[in-house]
Amino acid sequence: MKHIYLILLSCVVWGCSLEEEARDQITEEQAFTNASDLYLNTVATLYNYVGGNTDGQGLQGTCRGVYDLQTFGSDEALLPTRGVDWYDGGIWQAMYKHSWSAGHELPKNAWLYLYKVITLCNYSLEKLEQYQKMAGPMNYLIWTSEVRALRAMYYWYLIDLFGDVPLITSSVMDMNRVTREKRSVVFEFIMKEMDMAIHQLSPSNSVREGDYYGRITMPVCYFVMAKMMLNSGVYLGTTDVAQYMEQCIEYCNAIEDLGYSLEEKYESNFIVYNENSKENIFVIPMDKHLYSNQQQNMHRSYHYRHAAAYGFTGENGTCATLQTLKMYGYGTDNVDNRFYMNFYAGPVYDLDGDPVLDRTGQQLVYYPDKVEMDLSFSDYVETAGARMKKYEVDKNASKDGKLMDNDIVLFRFADVLLMRAEAYLRLGKASQGQKDLDLVRKRARMKPVELTMENLERERFVELCWEGWRRQDMIRFGHYKSLFQGEDGDEPVDESDGHTTVFPIPADVRALNQNLTQNQGY
Repeated sequence: MKHIYLILLSCVVWGCSLEEEARDQITEEQAFTNASDLYLNTVATLYNYVGGNTDGQGLQGTCRGVYDLQTFGSDEALLPTRGVDWYDGGIWQAMYKHSWSAGHELPKNAWLYLYKVITLCNYSLEKLEQYQKMAGPMNYLIWTSEVRALRAMYYWYLIDLFGDVPLITSSVMDMNRVTREKRSVVFEFIMKEMDMAIHQLSPSNSVREGDYYGRITMPVCYFVMAKMMLNSGVYLGTTDVAQYMEQCIEYCNAIEDLGYSLEEKYESNFIVYNENSKENIFVIPMDKHLYSNQQQNMHRSYHYRHAAAYGFTGENGTCATLQTLKMYGYGTDNVDNRFYMNFYAGPVYDLDGDPVLDRTGQQLVYYPDKVEMDLSFSDYVETAGARMKKYEVDKNASKDGKLMDNDIVLFRFADVLLMRAEAYLRLGKASQGQKDLDLVRKRARMKPVELTMENLERERFVELCWEGWRRQDMIRFGHYKSLFQGEDGDEPVDESDGHTTVFPIPADVRALNQNLTQNQGY
């Protein structure tokens, strides 16, 4: 289904006008003439914002927003300074060092984007209420449930990134007067909304083309609820998590009961036209002819000549950290099979198997172990670091390779198995979770390992790399800390108080609303 945003909104979220987002603008009277148009302009339109094509927009696929906070705020990836490239005012070094401030661009982008979508959800709920008779009783219940579940999911991203946040349920609320609610209060709100909505939603698969393609359905809700339970210790500030782990297992079981399972091959989840995956649970639909959503992450990682070999352009930026190499066992006899599914490393070849040449006419080679935060004076300024692979190259992609036909994977069943294994482990029932860990490793053709916290964390890293979970995992496993050890008088950030486990409330947002307190340590 192609979602087109029709009605002109005149909402403002902390100084960010939503009017500029409208397309094919028509009046409210024209937009709400029948039930079909009502659905299109209150529910379907919201899915235009799950992906994106400009900085800070979308949950994944674009730059300088939610995904970058989760990825570059972890030990999984970095965007090193490469001579005159990628310093960008120091924002990427700050992400690597965890030295971000309230004025940093990425938290601001994520905050404004998440609240923009929440405001749109609130507006849609108000319009559904206003035109309830037009919708009819059954449609009204189902449509409002879908919007409430989507809004709850966005609040989950907010509490994960920022901790205590304003809880806004009206599109006409004065954003410059709201206050922050405790993380625990918003946690309860999210779970209540999800629990209410899930029973009205379709159990249908959300990744297959059809009526439910790219939409919030029952399994998507179960996944978010399982994540909420798994991270309850962090979100609620408690060590008494047994009841939440039991619930996590229940939600994971519910997803499995709906028919999800692992693909035979890891790579199948990320191929061109991956809509038939039996493992993927929630995706950002990609279709170069229908949607404007972009996948910019490989474009940002490819060396210029590497991208050109595919007919694209590249920005020669993102790469793996040394910690990533360690987690995969790179350079040892026991390198994890998934390393070369997720990364380009060593000599580079085009799609026909011919060597890609660098600027000097020699074969382009990526040097994974030569990476460091600032490569300005390195002999490997252009070639240091293993580069993002993950998704099959769509040779027919357009827009410099960013408009491709591989749907962007947000949630998948391998994560469900690893969540369930972890929940069992935290309950002291490792033997019951062992089979889930074994299934994931068997698919990757890796030998079984004992289910321990250390092994499970490593498995999550190597299985889910580049999927936006590493920061959250590091925090939950209790060792969230920058890899930066200090150099040339630049001391590492003192993270002993845990303040970097949430990002600062953006300074520009607080300047408009003095009622918003700042997170500790900023």
